[in-house]
Parts: sequence; C-alpha cells; structure tokens
Amino acid sequence: MQWGVDSSARVTESFFQCVVRNFGYPVFWGRYLTTVPNVSDGLTPEEIRLIRGKGVKIWPIYNVMKDALGYRNGHVAASNAIFHARTLGLPTGKMISANLEHRIDEAWIRGWVDAFFPSGYLPGLYGDPTIGDFTNAYCEAVKNHSRVIEQAIVWSNRPRPGVTSRVNAPKEFKPVKMPCGSNTWGWQYGWDDPTCSIPIDSNLVDRRMIQFLW
Repeated sequence: MQWGVDSSARVTESFFQCVVRNFGYPVFWGRYLTTVPNVSDGLTPEEIRLIRGKGVKIWPIYNVMKDALGYRNGHVAASNAIFHARTLGLPTGKMISANLEHRIDEAWIRGWVDAFFPSGYLPGLYGDPTIGDFTNAYCEAVKNHSRVIEQAIVWSNRPRPGVTSRVNAPKEFKPVKMPCGSNTWGWQYGWDDPTCSIPIDSNLVDRRMIQFLW
C-alpha cells in the first residue's frame, strides 16, 4: 500500500509543508484538473511543478458535472477531461478519476469508459459504494459492457475511519468494493481534516495503481 492525500485547494509551499509536518510525506496528491467555483481549484503548471518537484505523484481528478446521466454526457465529460489533461501535459498511460458524488447511471459510466479507450489514458471512477447510485450504476455498466471492468479503476470512499497521519494509516487495505467485481485500487478512508486550515482527505492505494499516477 501507498499513502497520500487529496485536496480541492491548490497546493502551495506552505500548505505542502503543513501536511508533511502534521501528517507525513505523501506519495501522491489528488488534485482537480479544472476550477469549479466554490468547489475546487484547477491545477496550474506552477502547481504541477511544485508537487512533482517534491517527488510526489499527482492523481488527476475531474469533477465538472452536476449529474452523471446518459451515455453522451459521459462521453463528453471524458473528452473534456482528456483535453484538460493534455493541455497540462499529462502523459499517456496515466489515469483520470471522475468524481461521482451526484446522481449517476450506467450509461454515463459506459460513455466515460468508451471515450477513454482510444485516448491512451485510463478511466478512473470515484464514488460511494454504500450510499446512492454508484454501485448499481457500475454493476449495470459492467453487465452491459465488458470494457468497464477491464479498463476502469475504482476509488472507494468507504469505510471512513477518519483522517490519519501516514504512520497511523490503516494497516490493511480494506475499501468497500463492488459486489460485481472491480479494480478497486484506491481508498479514501478519511475526509476533510482542517489542521492546515485547508481541508485534506487521506488515502491508501494498492501498489498497482502507483504506475498510473503522474
């Protein structure tokens, strides 16, 4: 397992040092590709240089959607995510995770995965496997399209024992997984710690996923 964090806010030198001082040195840092007012700061070239200059990998996240409904909308969202990733210089072979915290259906997931297939990037899916539409939508998509389980990497946000430091992270990798099978290689086990005045979430990932982070 590898430990890291994610944040909706931009990473600055002072923010980074606060996280290191209070939680430990992250292997990766999840950040959003685009700015969504009052929700997330979008990655900038300067921030990318800062994070990667620390030897920390970037986990790209895309969240420009209100509801994830319909095949075409999923395809369009993926195309937009890929465009932003290319603009920022994300190399092929890396993953972009869709932040699915709203309504979602299986057609959207199929559209997201299909758009990624020829792009050279991998489709990621972040969601809650215990509450809401995510599990049913994912399992329906798997049933309807084999490419979903073959290509998609799932980032589960359950269970949530709470944010910890790197040394106090869970000793076993036990995210809630899909009942229909999945590549659940990410686990966001802690939410919204305010220690550094800017909330962070803490994560563990399967070692297999590290190669797909930037």
